[in-house]
Amino acid sequence: MAASVRGILPDDTAEMVSACKVLVVGAGGIGCELLKNLVLTGFNDIVVIDLDTIDVSNLNRQFLFQKKHVGQSKSQVAKESALRFNPNVKIEAKHDSIMNPDYSVDFFRQFTLVMNALDNRAARNHVNRMCLAADIPLVESGTAGYLGQVTVIKKSVTECYECQPKPTQKTFPGCTIRNTPSEPVHCIVWAKHLYNQLFGEEDPDQDVSPDTADPEAAGDAGIAALEGKSNNVDAGGIARTSTREWAASTDYNSEKLFRKLFYDDIKYLLSMDKLWKKRAAPIPLNWDLLPPEEPSSTTNSNGDIKDQRIWDVRECVEKFTDSLAKLKKQYRDQGDLVWDKDDSASMDFVTAVANIRAQIFGIARKSRFKIKSMAGNIIPAIATTNAVIAGLIIMEALKILSGHLDTCKTVYLNKHPTARKKLLVPCFLDKPNPKCYVCSSKPEVTVQVNCATFTVKMLEEKVLKAYLGMVAPDVEVDDGKGTILISSDEGETEENNDKCLADFAIRHSSRLKADDFLQNYSLILNIDQCNIFDDDVDFKVVGEKPRPISETEATSSKVTEKGESSSQSTSQSSTVVDDEDDIMVVVDEGQETSVSKKRKLSEDDDTKSAKKSKVTSQTRNGDDDTLIIDP
Repeated sequence: MAASVRGILPDDTAEMVSACKVLVVGAGGIGCELLKNLVLTGFNDIVVIDLDTIDVSNLNRQFLFQKKHVGQSKSQVAKESALRFNPNVKIEAKHDSIMNPDYSVDFFRQFTLVMNALDNRAARNHVNRMCLAADIPLVESGTAGYLGQVTVIKKSVTECYECQPKPTQKTFPGCTIRNTPSEPVHCIVWAKHLYNQLFGEEDPDQDVSPDTADPEAAGDAGIAALEGKSNNVDAGGIARTSTREWAASTDYNSEKLFRKLFYDDIKYLLSMDKLWKKRAAPIPLNWDLLPPEEPSSTTNSNGDIKDQRIWDVRECVEKFTDSLAKLKKQYRDQGDLVWDKDDSASMDFVTAVANIRAQIFGIARKSRFKIKSMAGNIIPAIATTNAVIAGLIIMEALKILSGHLDTCKTVYLNKHPTARKKLLVPCFLDKPNPKCYVCSSKPEVTVQVNCATFTVKMLEEKVLKAYLGMVAPDVEVDDGKGTILISSDEGETEENNDKCLADFAIRHSSRLKADDFLQNYSLILNIDQCNIFDDDVDFKVVGEKPRPISETEATSSKVTEKGESSSQSTSQSSTVVDDEDDIMVVVDEGQETSVSKKRKLSEDDDTKSAKKSKVTSQTRNGDDDTLIIDP
């Protein structure tokens, strides 16, 4: 095996690699590549944990899996496949959630280091806290399309995963997409799901029919609403064949498909009366009674730029019919299609369908140009990106094991090369954020709530678990009496759940002590009374965000011959380093600016300093290797 060839690693490093025990959390796109790298590098004692099972959609990039493995445990199959590279390695596979209370701080302490290859923020937060509690180095990673990142987290040495605020992840519940869209993006996602149901790889998670399992919906849905309205309806409801089967049975007839999707299904939704008690009900569209054509001034506010004109409903129906016919022919000639924003028929179809659905739900229609930019922003998982990031994880792990933690870097993988034709941008690791509510010496947050209406259960589920990432919190009121508000022991404080905070004399400036025994994590919650919130918001966590870099700091930050920043700024931004002393600025729009240290920074170069913005990557729902990093 390659790992046993003398001279690949220095003897002392090879010995440490062979003797150490590592935990790999996640066996998906990055996890498969990482496990292969570990066994070929000489790691002999590995534990891999993943709760997921293998899906067909994983096979294009998770190369340890084959079609015969679909439905089986990812961790177990990954173990078996990796052992074929080196049968002498000890690999323990756990088909479980890393958030299971069985994996306590003592469990984490048995490892020399931990490597994350996760797909969700809740699990990342949890592993971050467990590694801090166990004082074990963590190598964090993630990919989003062609972008990727690897960083090292070590207690009291570097910032932790939660030191910087993260942007809200753009994922949408299935019932929102299928039943109650309220934004243009909901309609666009639905249109892309319909495209896949008709012409692409069918995915049961992308069903476009009304979701009768919606917890908001009433039980008797659609029986009277659909009687005699369509030939494709069984007595008492829609015939539950697949969308593609039904469309094929009609020879992809645009009128019949329109009636089913935009009239029958909408009538079905209307029969779920509980959905519409607090929101505007949709208005079904009748093929024979479409809204009149709109004046050009209403739909063409951007001159003669074709793609920036908003189609009226009648034009959407025409485009729907034309694109449907073209896609039907492509599908019959080529088999399953893959949606491509640069394919005219595919783009016309999604634009028309999204706008028709938007019209039904009272949502503003968008131009083809706008929909193209939104629909094209769903980022695919790229096998090559996963491979590069997995290799970088090993490189950082080797530095840690060699005792050279001070040489570890945060490394960004960019989509486009820098001015010096480099895709990888290494940055110094940031120091811990003294205001971090996880790793600071005395973690505190301020929570704005209306104490008269905010219940104990809402505090537990929405604030402590969903927002702050606790698993089993215990909470007491800091009132000198030690009043227990929430207990992690089942049933002990259940009677408090529906009581409001005010019932416990909690008011403005009250302090709550929250502890999570599993995470070895304690936090003070300062209560800030607030009577008015935005719609659909019932609390707000107030914290001091990292302050922006001042103009003085931006222009005065210099780089030494070794690539080290001489600025004494306390900003949490990282400094880019490489062997040619380039300074890389990665800005929000994905643009890049490179500045050589040989050129003196001018007053116009404020943004081209030795400080860089961290990459922010949008994710697609279901992407198994996505890491969102705050700018």
